[in-house]
Amino acid sequence: MNNFVNDIADINKDFAQWYTDVVLKTEMVDYGPVKGTMVIRPYGFAIWEKIKGYLDAEFKRIGVENAYFPMFIPESFLKKEAEHVEGFAPEVAVVTFAGGQELSEKLVIRPTSETIIGEMFAKWIKSYRDLPYKINQWCNVVRWEKTTRPFLRTSEFLWQEGHTVQASAEDAEQDALKMLDIYKNTLRNYLAIPTLTGRKTENEKFAGAVATYSMEAIMKDGKALQAGTSHNLGQNFSRASNIKFLNKDEKLEYAYTSSWGVSTRLIGALVMVHGDERGLRLPPKVAPIQTVIIPIASKKEGVLEKCSEVAKTLKDAGLSVKLDDTNNTPGWKFNEYEMKGVPLRLEIGPRDIENGVAVAVRRDTHEKTELHLNNIAAEVASLLDEIQANMLHQAEINLKAAIVQTDDFDTLVNKVNNGKIALAYHCGESTCETEIKNKTTIKTRVIESYSTAHKCIYCGKKSKYCVYFGKQY
Repeated sequence: MNNFVNDIADINKDFAQWYTDVVLKTEMVDYGPVKGTMVIRPYGFAIWEKIKGYLDAEFKRIGVENAYFPMFIPESFLKKEAEHVEGFAPEVAVVTFAGGQELSEKLVIRPTSETIIGEMFAKWIKSYRDLPYKINQWCNVVRWEKTTRPFLRTSEFLWQEGHTVQASAEDAEQDALKMLDIYKNTLRNYLAIPTLTGRKTENEKFAGAVATYSMEAIMKDGKALQAGTSHNLGQNFSRASNIKFLNKDEKLEYAYTSSWGVSTRLIGALVMVHGDERGLRLPPKVAPIQTVIIPIASKKEGVLEKCSEVAKTLKDAGLSVKLDDTNNTPGWKFNEYEMKGVPLRLEIGPRDIENGVAVAVRRDTHEKTELHLNNIAAEVASLLDEIQANMLHQAEINLKAAIVQTDDFDTLVNKVNNGKIALAYHCGESTCETEIKNKTTIKTRVIESYSTAHKCIYCGKKSKYCVYFGKQY
């Protein structure tokens, strides 16, 4: 790993290879034995645990409860909602043989769980008194992708999927929007990632949804990553699964549902939004190791003892700390933890101890400063807060720089092909949007605003909205 910087692809010349180098060399992930699968290693999984812990608390704060549903779904369940099965058909993995014999009905390995959860909702929900019903599961899903990349797009990945049942269309819509806000704020305040959020076009919405809302993170190469989605499903899945309830007037009616999810794809977003030529740069709130302590001249009397004392002080203050007292050279250790994106490095040697300080080196800016050993916990905590805020600030600058507004189609194509996200007016017609995608591989991301006062950038008809166009991971 000491030669990491020399081995890594140039971030500006081959971003895709740079990404692969980073996630493999930092031991976040490795390739699984089945093509398209990944093994999430402890360092990568520690990041997922932090994201999971934060989001789980946010869900529970608004009354969502956790449960678990089977990964095997009868094929007939999926076929109940025609638009849904059509949307997932190419990605579905099917089990036909088990227990030494051919199955009487094929089983689908869940690509998502709307249908099986809907089946259970139909059993559990009988009256308006049972509503609202809010449930979430942390699980794996399988989508048989043709082109894969660790964390960003794999045949199996980890995620959470939340599902709510409401008595009215308005409440289901509010659920979908509320979850989008939770996701957006989590990425912004916890992962230091600003996003473009809004409604998806009809062409790009979730199969079977009334409306899909998405947050799009923009990577350093200008491509969009759909980082999370929230869907208003209306009564589509309720009708398919027969989810009915007696309303206050004692009349039977179909319920309204929503679903929402984020996945281990967020780890890929962290890498591609914040990383640099030296490897990872992790925001302190989500970093498995917030501060690493490197002893200098560790064989000198009192150095390791002081380093251990500082490590205990920081841990007692609730910070995640690692003391690297191995025999590797300080230079090797500097490179190792820079590569792994540890937000703050403390160097402590005999002279530092004599002066009552530790040398602090920030991963975000590489700036050096001295912190007082007699107030080390407070000063480290303050510096970590500064790093978190600065990383968000840097990401906001990059996001703003990536967006261009244009009313010329050739300019749109040129800008997007050169690493930009284009904001332009569109007529909203499906055939027009499909033609743009087929001609250029450029797709709509999310709707920014609605307006009929302009012309469509492609066909020239009256606009319906202003929408972000871009390429995607």
